[in-house]
Amino acid sequence: MTQDPAKAAKARALVAALLIFESAVIASLGVWLIVLTINADSVEIRPLLGELIFIALGSGGLFAAAAGYRRGKYFGRAPAFLANLIAIGVSKYQFDAGLYIVAIPLFILAVVTVVSVLRAIPDRLPTS
Repeated sequence: MTQDPAKAAKARALVAALLIFESAVIASLGVWLIVLTINADSVEIRPLLGELIFIALGSGGLFAAAAGYRRGKYFGRAPAFLANLIAIGVSKYQFDAGLYIVAIPLFILAVVTVVSVLRAIPDRLPTS
């Protein structure tokens, strides 16, 4: 059984859009953390570097995965899947802390992305 190319393209486009949205959210969160660090009474370099690395790896990695999905490549499948499984776990801790306004959207976005990533897997990968 082969997958319809039009359906596969739609599934990849949906995953790419979700990953780009997640990438933008992570970048915004990172910029917010940097602003908080700079506006703090004392600025330390190590936490600031950690936030910069967080932005570069988190946001950049999801954006690279999205770019791969847009081009029809599947190298971003595992990072997208694992990042969203981690986000589901993070939302559990936010639920426990009573941060429902953050936990519920994060959980919904992560679950939708995980399901979309799984649905975008082709029946057969092209052979070379």
